[in-house]
Amino acid sequence: MLRRGLANILDKSASDVVFVSALRTPVTRAYKGGFRDTYPEELLAHILKATLAKTGINPTSIEDVTIGTVLSELGGAKAGRMAALHAGLSPTTPFSTVNRQCASGLQSITALAAAISTGQISCGIAGGVESMTRNYGSRAIPVDLSPILKDSPVQDAKDCIMPMGLTSENVAERYGVDRAAQDEFAARSHQKAAAAREAGRFKDEIVPMETRWIADPEKPSEVTTHVVSEDDGIRPTATASSLAKLKPAFKPTGSSTAGNSSQISDGAAATLMMRRSTAAALGLTPIAKFVASAVAGVKPDEMGIGPAVAIPRLLEMTGLSVGDVGVWELNEAFASQALYCMRQLGLAEERVNPNGGAIALGHPLGATGARQMATLLPELERRGERVGVVSMCIGTGSGMASLVVRE
Repeated sequence: MLRRGLANILDKSASDVVFVSALRTPVTRAYKGGFRDTYPEELLAHILKATLAKTGINPTSIEDVTIGTVLSELGGAKAGRMAALHAGLSPTTPFSTVNRQCASGLQSITALAAAISTGQISCGIAGGVESMTRNYGSRAIPVDLSPILKDSPVQDAKDCIMPMGLTSENVAERYGVDRAAQDEFAARSHQKAAAAREAGRFKDEIVPMETRWIADPEKPSEVTTHVVSEDDGIRPTATASSLAKLKPAFKPTGSSTAGNSSQISDGAAATLMMRRSTAAALGLTPIAKFVASAVAGVKPDEMGIGPAVAIPRLLEMTGLSVGDVGVWELNEAFASQALYCMRQLGLAEERVNPNGGAIALGHPLGATGARQMATLLPELERRGERVGVVSMCIGTGSGMASLVVRE
């Protein structure tokens, strides 16, 4: 039973679920970026291997691995298991994938935390991976779908396959989020991310990766390698005025553009989690405590408002208020929905995505929640804050939010 209230949330117990590591690859632009020739299972193997190397944990101590992924073939289960074994995990360590769409990485963390807190396991890895370069051909809309459901008399059912950009337009129109505000928000995301990269604030979370590179797609047999060490979707020179020149991307009279929407991206992230008593026994130092997660459903045609419903549920569950949270990692699926959620919840912008968000960094669907966690934990340390929240909207109409406490 979760003990509510800030004092109880900050309290430590041997039974706590804690993070001892949270790492990610760089996030790169789909089709154009540094991982365009990299397979998702290679990204996953790399970040799993880095987790083992950083912590020095004996692989046999890891009792389960669960990874969020949205687009991978066969749900990423077979290639993911290959990646885990290739990275050095033991054949005795099981593997699974989970798909809660944009919240898949956060769902993997939540599922692993539940397994630890209920005594099913004492130690495991949770994370996420996505290569939108390789697996975004249908633009995340199913191509083999029941004609009966396509013509369902239930409008909400039909809206589950509405393109995400149109849901963004609905949010902007219904809740009064104008184009200028969206462009200003997007420009600030790039500016914050550029400043964070320049200051080296991502170095503690990013693990550089040497990977294959085909410089000329017309000559696919000419394969070399290169090292990807930074996020490559950040545009330091982006301004509201430059973004205002872009045409609407989803409807002729709309306000959502390629510049104020999240980027399609490639990347992976992983967290090593365990019971606090297990960390002590293994000689590992916790960096944060997992507290709780909440999910909430909303109408599919305005899926972007999900965090505005999930976050209050999380705060009620934990007995906290908005003012108790030091840093918010709110996924920027679209500027329209991020702004709406911030306004609805009364979030101070200086506490939201202080190092930029998905508009600048990118949104590799299955990896995003774990990427946000890897970004949040060191930022809490830098700011001397204790409580942080990761949240995002979810395609087909949901929101998810998780709360953690820095050690």
